Amino acid sequence: MRSLAPMRGGCLIDATAGRGGHAAAIAAAINPGRVLLLDRDSDNLAFAAARVRESAPDSQVEAVHGDFRNLAEIATKQGICADMVLADLGISSNQLDQPDRGFGFQKDGALDMRLDRSAPYSAADLIAQLSESDIADLIFQLGEDPFARIIARKVAQSRMQAPILTTAHLARLVREAYGSRARDSRLHPATRTFMAFRIAVNDELRGLEALLKSVACAIRSTDGGWLSTDARVAVISFHSLEDRQVKQTFVSLADEGLVQRVNRKPVVAGDSEIARNPRARSAKLRTIRLTRPPVRNPQSQQESRANDP
Repeated sequence: MRSLAPMRGGCLIDATAGRGGHAAAIAAAINPGRVLLLDRDSDNLAFAAARVRESAPDSQVEAVHGDFRNLAEIATKQGICADMVLADLGISSNQLDQPDRGFGFQKDGALDMRLDRSAPYSAADLIAQLSESDIADLIFQLGEDPFARIIARKVAQSRMQAPILTTAHLARLVREAYGSRARDSRLHPATRTFMAFRIAVNDELRGLEALLKSVACAIRSTDGGWLSTDARVAVISFHSLEDRQVKQTFVSLADEGLVQRVNRKPVVAGDSEIARNPRARSAKLRTIRLTRPPVRNPQSQQESRANDP
């Protein structure tokens, strides 16, 4: 809230609406304002829209089932000029807690991991189709797991006996691949592997790249496009690869003199917040504010001079 500095009558784009917690708080602060909600999960999107409308009954609330990589197109189509843009990357807690979504391994469920259930490929499909070397590269590059080769070999050997279709099956294989090293692991041994497959299934890094590129293009454009002249853009990341992309884009825009970095260092959760919500421990919030002066339409400037007595 401090980073985005919402003001009454403002306009928010929540590019990852989730269950609407962020959007509801901001919408209440800008009410009556305008809110555009995006999410790849249609069930979460509907829940978020209802929650935001209840929080800000006098605001215009629109919900679009879509991917934030298409944000510029969606915002333009909706006629949005946003004062605030928020993207909270990754998955929602409710998705992680639903065994049938396949994101977690605390309870057994289908090895799905699709944010948008209409997407063609699940994690089980990737495990069945990728080569052992490709699985190892995926786990190492996206999960940053040093035992990626060992895990991939275990997975490849196991799928020759039977398809790997459940979260419990994959988690057990990863733990077996870790062996005695599992006792020394700060995280559950399967955490990085599950994260890697989730990122791959949903093509999350390329989606983030497209989002950041569309934001940068709007900021560099002469009229700001779908961003107001002093808009703020905030991204919450949970993975070093995501945070690196965000940081590099924001620093580049700041070096061009187009934005101010609201937080020179990322905002992270304190000990008390982590105690209440352990999943916040890896969250990093980075925010920028546009500082480029508004560029007036030349025709409008001529008309203004002609009317000046």
